[in-house]
Amino acid sequence: MTALYKDRWIECTADAVLIRGYYFPWGTKRVPYSSILKVRRVPVGTFTGGGRIWGSTTLKYWASLDPGRPGKERALILDTGHGIMPFITPDDPDAVAAVISEHSSAPVVDGPGVVA
Repeated sequence: MTALYKDRWIECTADAVLIRGYYFPWGTKRVPYSSILKVRRVPVGTFTGGGRIWGSTTLKYWASLDPGRPGKERALILDTGHGIMPFITPDDPDAVAAVISEHSSAPVVDGPGVVA
């Protein structure tokens, strides 16, 4: 299967976003495009998830494993309508947002930073 987008931790396939390192210890979460209700682009900073390479301080967002997160500026939150939303930091968030937009009806919106 050809990837529409791929970096070390995030891959967009023809039908889903694959989030590597989501589950302990290294499990991959598969999020079908059809289950994504909204994508929120948020800034990443010291108090908004930038220092967290995995997990969460709340049960609202779950930051997938990304040791490079402290050096990144933006994240994507995938709202699937469930209690915990995936918080991902792809190397190219705009490319991932574009792939999701092309394969779903989910709007991509800019939002404030979150405590992840």
